[in-house]
Amino acid sequence: MEHRTLAPGLDVPVVGMGTSKTFDVPEVDAAGQAVTDAALSTGATFVDSSPMYGEAERILGATLGDRRSEAIVATKVWTPDDETAERQIDASLGYFGGRVDVFQVHNLVEWRTRLDQLERRRDAGEVGVVAATHWKVDAFDEMEAVMRTGRVAAVQLPYNPLERDVEQRLLPLAADLGIGVILMRPFAAGGLVGRSPGPADLAPLADFGVTSWSQALLKYGLSHPAVTVTIPATTSPERMTSNAAAGDGPWFGPEEKALVERLATA
Repeated sequence: MEHRTLAPGLDVPVVGMGTSKTFDVPEVDAAGQAVTDAALSTGATFVDSSPMYGEAERILGATLGDRRSEAIVATKVWTPDDETAERQIDASLGYFGGRVDVFQVHNLVEWRTRLDQLERRRDAGEVGVVAATHWKVDAFDEMEAVMRTGRVAAVQLPYNPLERDVEQRLLPLAADLGIGVILMRPFAAGGLVGRSPGPADLAPLADFGVTSWSQALLKYGLSHPAVTVTIPATTSPERMTSNAAAGDGPWFGPEEKALVERLATA
């Protein structure tokens, strides 16, 4: 699988694994363990979570188990309360062996103070990269301001054929500033999954290694030069393996991206 640089000193696989909804379960079961095992075995070792996702952090940490060192763990802090934020950070560190590789301010909640807290943890060696996330278009002005502070090395943003607002300013700005981009919502929060085109529609993408609609959507996002890694979530180890297969070039050009956009809106 291809790797790209998310931040200085941190190269990551271009396909990883998200845990929103899929890992919010009471206890680890065989199915959840199989998904994490599939991610690690296919090289999709960038895994993303958040306290906003219920039990997902705890479950992810348990499924990594003694393979924690094989993963690049990204998670988030998400609260307006300073003391609660410290407890969230402590809990996350506990789930992942005392270190989080990429720690993000989720949805920019109290981002100035949260960056202060994460920077202190980074200086203490508990956090690798400090980052920020948001998915709403009306927050993109604020996200741009955060990116321009020089305090975040990466951002997490939505990008797919139905959500392209980041193309206008944020992706070009990330490229200009050398900020890594974690791509969320590659399937438009599931909205694109049910629109699967037939084999004949996908045939022009065969030379790009595409054998499924999900792979076409993942390659769509990864074909933007500013995008570093995409994090599709799944409850199926087979789907995880298929997602990982989208992590090698060649990448789409304008014609192929336009085709995916037409298929997404047909």
